[in-house]
Amino acid sequence: MQKNHLLLALLAAVGASSAMAQSSVTLYGRVNTTVERQKDGDVTKTGMFNNSSRFGFRGVEDLGGGLKAGFVLESGFDSSNGAGASSTGGLNFGRQSEVNLSGAFGTVRLGNFFPESYFATADYVSMHNHDTGSSSDALYYDPVWFGTLGTANKIAYRTPSFGGLTVEGAMTFHENNAPSKYGYDLAANYNLGALALGAGYSGVNSNYQVGLRAAYTFGAFTVGGYYQRNKDDNQLIAGGAGTRNNFRLSGMYTLGASEFHVNLGHANKWSNVSDTAATQWTLGYNYNLSKRTKVYGYYTRVNNGALSDINVTKSGDNFNSFAVGVRHNF
Repeated sequence: MQKNHLLLALLAAVGASSAMAQSSVTLYGRVNTTVERQKDGDVTKTGMFNNSSRFGFRGVEDLGGGLKAGFVLESGFDSSNGAGASSTGGLNFGRQSEVNLSGAFGTVRLGNFFPESYFATADYVSMHNHDTGSSSDALYYDPVWFGTLGTANKIAYRTPSFGGLTVEGAMTFHENNAPSKYGYDLAANYNLGALALGAGYSGVNSNYQVGLRAAYTFGAFTVGGYYQRNKDDNQLIAGGAGTRNNFRLSGMYTLGASEFHVNLGHANKWSNVSDTAATQWTLGYNYNLSKRTKVYGYYTRVNNGALSDINVTKSGDNFNSFAVGVRHNF
């Protein structure tokens, strides 16, 4: 009798271990904080600033036969005071909340998540501070993400890799909010060793953006850039701002634990609005204390046209910031 009980206990333990091996949940995140001296026109302020700090849960379950189920729940928070991120309405999963199924066919995603067209273009070449804070790319434009639809109510499909090429397409539901229509997002990434190429498109109603990106690594140097074409018919101003071209170039040189960064972006004026051109440039330095922790500093500046108000309170003013910070991933 005791032998039977022992056998049943062993079988139960093996079954439990097998189930645990087939599924997992991971806590991850980033705390990224700077001290900065910012100048908005003639107004100067010094303070502590959050740079898209976040935490999240990522899970996966092996369903057998190559099929897996997964989820991601991610929340932003203000690392300078511990509060929930105001951009997502407090401490919630407004940054990302998705469930997905993946296998040999690719991946199907449902929920709330950032557009892959952004990651395939602008984010890919923003190397110095992960496109966050005052030095983030202020010229990139996405009519779906920045418009009435946002990042929620989305379904997406991502292909498996075909010789380094992956493609993802997504549709954002308008949830019967007239006069909005469905939003669409398309991204492609093609990695050829040292050369990485990308493209992205997003659109809603007659507003759209399309971008092309390239990055190349040779020795200690990485150079990259993207070009974006925008059209705004009815979201920025009544009657539409028209069309606009913008670009960004970036470079990084690594020396041991040090990284030296430089990038330059320029946006032409909107075709229907004069004096709306803007230029942004950044010089940065990162020192990697470990694979997860770094200290850094940068200077960033935005020069606005007379009717441009990027990063400033008053149109025509310029913006700049000196910053030092610490970023820790977990």
